[in-house]
Amino acid sequence: MTNEVSSNTKKRLPFYLEYLNKIKNEGQLNVSSKAIAIAMNLGEVQVRKDLAAVSSGGRPKIGYEVDSLIRDLEEYLGYKDTDDAVLFGAGKLGLALLDYPGFYECGFNIIAGFDVDKKKQGLSESGKQIFDNSKFPSFNKKYKAKIGILCVPDSKAQEVCNFMVENGIEAILNFAQAHLIVPDNVIIKSENLAYSLALLSIEMKAKQHKK
Repeated sequence: MTNEVSSNTKKRLPFYLEYLNKIKNEGQLNVSSKAIAIAMNLGEVQVRKDLAAVSSGGRPKIGYEVDSLIRDLEEYLGYKDTDDAVLFGAGKLGLALLDYPGFYECGFNIIAGFDVDKKKQGLSESGKQIFDNSKFPSFNKKYKAKIGILCVPDSKAQEVCNFMVENGIEAILNFAQAHLIVPDNVIIKSENLAYSLALLSIEMKAKQHKK
């Protein structure tokens, strides 16, 4: 198993895991790299290279043992070690993320939301508590969440980001369309939904052109 895993490989690993869990639920015990490649529309060499980065690999004529490969992927991705996260901005996107059950399966648990709008405070549909932002310093002294999800308006993004960092957040998933400045010890990943949709449209048109 190698220590260096490329960023592109890291992005594909959760999709391998999703596919493997699917075929496991269907009763499949082993799977070949070719079958995985076909199912995920990837090259077989790429699949073998990706999986070799986190697993000891398959065996000739047998392929990968599904359960074993799932364990290797979950261990690498940290899915068995649940990290607590908090969310700022309980608008439509924020509420959808706050109540999304799939994060827990990926090793994350959004334990609370925060918003300055009193109308948005209270309980979400799934029963998650949404507090006023002013409650966060005392809240995080107790719960010590290290991950924050930022879904506030662009004009408030840097201000709220600073507030999160000042109160213990060390990694931020940013959905605001704003370039954020953070200390060197803070990890930030920005998600641009419009950009992702544009790329999806380009890829779809390219695929149609090939046909």
